[in-house]
Amino acid sequence: MKKQYSTLIVIGVFALIIVVLLSNSIFVTLKPGEKGIIFRKFSTGLDKDHVYGAGFHVLAPWNEMYVYDVKEQKVDETMDVLDKNGLSIHVDISVRFNPDLSRIGYLHEKFGVNYVNKLVIPEVRSEVRKVMGRFTAEEIYSTKRKEVETAIINETREVLKSDKNNIEMTTLLIRSINLPAQIKHAIENKLKQEQEALAYKFKLEKEKSEAERKRIAAEGESRANQIINNSLTDNLLQMRGIEATILLSQSKNTKVIVIGSGKNGLPLILGNQ
Repeated sequence: MKKQYSTLIVIGVFALIIVVLLSNSIFVTLKPGEKGIIFRKFSTGLDKDHVYGAGFHVLAPWNEMYVYDVKEQKVDETMDVLDKNGLSIHVDISVRFNPDLSRIGYLHEKFGVNYVNKLVIPEVRSEVRKVMGRFTAEEIYSTKRKEVETAIINETREVLKSDKNNIEMTTLLIRSINLPAQIKHAIENKLKQEQEALAYKFKLEKEKSEAERKRIAAEGESRANQIINNSLTDNLLQMRGIEATILLSQSKNTKVIVIGSGKNGLPLILGNQ
C-alpha cells in the first residue's frame, strides 16, 4: 500500500514537472488588444477561420498559437516620388491601420507576423507613387492637392482591405510635400501672377458693371423726364398754379396780395408779411 502510494506521488511529481516545463506551450493568455490563431502540427494545420480573443486558453503541447497585436498601429514614411513629368518630389506621410480582426489567419498565412514591413509599408509607398505619377508637380503642390490626397487615401484603403491583404486602414495623412526650391519658387510666382490677373479682371468687371448701372439709370431718368415733359400741357400747368395759389392763400402765416394777373392768367403773389 505504501509502495503504491509512493508510486502515485512520484508519478504526480513527474507529471507536475512536465506541466511546469510545458506550461508556456499549454497555457496561453491573450491580453486586451490581442488575437490568436492556432497551428495544429499533427492534424489540420493552420486554423484560419477560428480567431481566439483575449483571455486564458489551454492548448495541446504540440500545437502552437500565433499572437497578433490588433490595436491600431501607426507608420511614418518619407519617400521621393516622380510626378507626371519625371520631377522628383519629397513626401512625408503617416498611415494608421490594424488587421481585419476576422481574417487574421489569412493574413498570417500569406505574410506572417511581420506583415507591417512585408505588406503595409510596400503597398502604401506603391500607391503614393502610382497616384502622384498621374499629376504634375504644380497640381500636386497647389491646384489639385486635395484631389491628389483623396485619390491616395481611397486607392490605398482599397488595396489594403482587399481579400488578399486583409488590412483596415483608418487614416492616411500627407504631412508635407516638398519640391526643389527653384520649382517651388516658379510655381509660387505663377500662382501669384494668376491671382493678380484674376483680381485685375474682377476690378474691370466691377467697373464695367458700375458703368452699365449708371447708363441704365441715366436712360431711365431720361425716359422719365421725357414722359413728364410730354405730360406738362399749358392747361395742366395753369391748373397746378391755381391749386398752389389757393394753398398759399389758406396759410395762416401768409398774407397774400394779388395784383392783376400774371402770364396765362395766373395771379401774382407779392410779399409774405
